[in-house]
Amino acid sequence: MAITGGSRAPLRAALAAALVWGCAAPSVPGGPAPPGPVAGEPTVQVGLVIGGSSVTLGGEGPLRLEQADGSPVLEIPRGETWTAAAVPGGIGLTSASGANAGLVDRVRVEPADSSDPVRVNGRAYRGALFLFRDRTGLTLVNQLALEAYLRGVLSLEMGRRDAVEREALRAQAVVSRTYALRNLGRWRVQGFDLYATVADQVYGGVAGETPEAREAVASTRGQILTYGGEPIDAFFFSTCGGRTAEGTEVFRGADRPYLRSVPDVSPDGVVYCGISPRFRWREEWSAEGLRSVLRRWLPAVLGVAPGRIQEVRDVRIERLTPSGRVGRIRLVLGERDAVDLDGPLIRQVLRNGAGDILRSTAFTLQVTRNGGRLERLVIEGSGNGHGVGFCQWGAVGRARAGQDYRQILQAYYPGTEVTALY
Repeated sequence: MAITGGSRAPLRAALAAALVWGCAAPSVPGGPAPPGPVAGEPTVQVGLVIGGSSVTLGGEGPLRLEQADGSPVLEIPRGETWTAAAVPGGIGLTSASGANAGLVDRVRVEPADSSDPVRVNGRAYRGALFLFRDRTGLTLVNQLALEAYLRGVLSLEMGRRDAVEREALRAQAVVSRTYALRNLGRWRVQGFDLYATVADQVYGGVAGETPEAREAVASTRGQILTYGGEPIDAFFFSTCGGRTAEGTEVFRGADRPYLRSVPDVSPDGVVYCGISPRFRWREEWSAEGLRSVLRRWLPAVLGVAPGRIQEVRDVRIERLTPSGRVGRIRLVLGERDAVDLDGPLIRQVLRNGAGDILRSTAFTLQVTRNGGRLERLVIEGSGNGHGVGFCQWGAVGRARAGQDYRQILQAYYPGTEVTALY
């Protein structure tokens, strides 16, 4: 789809940058680039293991291992497994039978047949691997075509979706493609573009692929979201609880016309993400339980001295955000001592007994006191995640209501356009 309005120059520049970042080897040299993407399709470098002690390597067919200068290290036959381990002086390579290939600093792992996946610790990945020493152990990077990467992302981010929900998965495909393109090179200093976790997008390789994910990627191939001719900051999350958040409520610098607080409600008053299992939730702490949580997380998050947290006298909401979320709370720790928590820090500190962060900042709280001291804190909330941008469960609800993926994207990123980048 052509861009309507605005200059094409920013988009061409973004694509050029993506191709430079995505099609080159990682920042740590790793030999020639593998075959894979068609002309115009970027590749991505995904950090699978960071600081690991060892990994096992194998393949559906033979694997070639090369050093950074392209010189061969060894070939792993089909069905055979080797271990790469961080050892003094480099990376040691040994087979299950005890064969030793010596030490290397960096190694590239590539299937002899580019269509065969490579196995890491028993899990299959498409493309090639780069393995190098980092400060604490091994870093393992998966280099592959962007569309192949997305096939391993969608169903892990959205879950298994049936035919009536197909448009939600297509919308997620466009969002995830935009996110990946926009963030190529984000972790370049560490030798890759994106983490394979919620730090970026959850990526599971071949095991994460499903028929519905493959269809959603193929049917939206090359499509991204743009605003003013540039790829957008495609924030997304699980469940908004009925209204999304303004970008600046959560992320400094996220003052974007398309990151506005929007209602997630149908014309007849049904909340689209009301089908989410995390639409409504409740957390509860006793006085001792809350003190224990605060003694653990206030020092870690804000550097508050543990000695200050002898008792908790009150917890109260000080400020709401424009979308109605809690923007600041005050923890009263004594007659003359209090700590204020703003925005996302609230979720990082007010954790449950299992250590999970608070689901969202869309909540009300109730404090039970006895003699001026807090006895119990109850929080009742809605939604899950930061609330900015694309609501995944809302997208599912909209798809069930008959909206197509373009309508869904326009609802959560108003004013953006779906643009065919390649």
